[in-house]
Amino acid sequence: MKLALVHDWLNQMGGAEDVLEALVSMYPDAPVYTSMYWREGMPAAYRAWDIRTTWMDRLPGIYRHHQPYLPLYPLAFGRLDLSDYDLVLSNKSGFCHGVRTGPHTLHVCYCLTPTRYVWTFDNYAAREALPPAVRAALKPLIRLLRRWDYAAAQRVTHFIAISTEVQARIRRYYGRESVVIHPPVDTGRFAPTSRPDDYFLFVGRLVPYRRLDLAVRAFNQLGLPLVIGGAGRDREALEAIAGPTITFLGYVPDEDLPDLFARCRAYILPATEDFAIAPVQAMAAGRPVIAYGAGGVLDTVLPGETGLFFHQPTPEALADAVRAFAGMRFDPDRICRHAERFDKSVFESKLQAYIRRHRDASGNAATPNGTGSAESDG
Repeated sequence: MKLALVHDWLNQMGGAEDVLEALVSMYPDAPVYTSMYWREGMPAAYRAWDIRTTWMDRLPGIYRHHQPYLPLYPLAFGRLDLSDYDLVLSNKSGFCHGVRTGPHTLHVCYCLTPTRYVWTFDNYAAREALPPAVRAALKPLIRLLRRWDYAAAQRVTHFIAISTEVQARIRRYYGRESVVIHPPVDTGRFAPTSRPDDYFLFVGRLVPYRRLDLAVRAFNQLGLPLVIGGAGRDREALEAIAGPTITFLGYVPDEDLPDLFARCRAYILPATEDFAIAPVQAMAAGRPVIAYGAGGVLDTVLPGETGLFFHQPTPEALADAVRAFAGMRFDPDRICRHAERFDKSVFESKLQAYIRRHRDASGNAATPNGTGSAESDG
């Protein structure tokens, strides 16, 4: 079987790249097609991959500032002809599902989310504080991108969603059904400690949609220690409002994460996430999660057993949840066992079974699955 992997862009690390690494591990001989690749900014291990870029890789400044080129991604992927492949597996949050495939190509889209800034533009513009004139000027472009994105989604043979939240979005925006296969988490890297410390923890990119402002303000009110690991353009603004109990670590090396997770009192997730790998990593280390009750954590956190939710996106609601947490008891071993449901071995097994089932289906392997009933993830 001739197989190709497709990824939106390779200039930053995040959950999408965790998924891509798992896919490359599963299919090491498959080329990775992407819009552009910042060789020096990505892990050295990627240099051993067969990475094939589009003409966008030559655009000035794209490695550090890929967002201004938003209108060009559909052009780049729409001209990428992968019709010679038997299977195309696209790892999509942007536009990479728009590649061209042949009538006998099975195109499976592992959908991290329907393109966020296309389908929820008003929320995106508010988070990015775009001036009203800029928003108005972009509206015609957004309408065009929506039409392109919807049409591209109709050419995909089958969709896989990373969570029930994303599954609902695929149905809402694309009119397509999907199966849920949760992203891979290397839970074996994490283990509980018998002596946790007193801090609460967040790890991730410091960008507006993560709503770290809620966490900072809540822990200012509580006077409790919050450790924030990660870099991003919001760091300066967050530091400006942070009190003395808030610590910013900056970039945290991957090898330091298991100890950092294991020693926290609880992991804090203040915003809606498509899936959110970090809370699962915290649970793999035996630590409970305090999360805003929406998005991917509804699939991963069991209230009262592996964590608890707050239901209003305010500092006060988060602070109340932390106070409630102080009176609760959690079993680290029970939390660890729950986290194993999201291990990378589970992801690999389900994905391989899904592809094998559809590859072997007679007659209509490359026919889009339309708007029929949702499939089971087995």
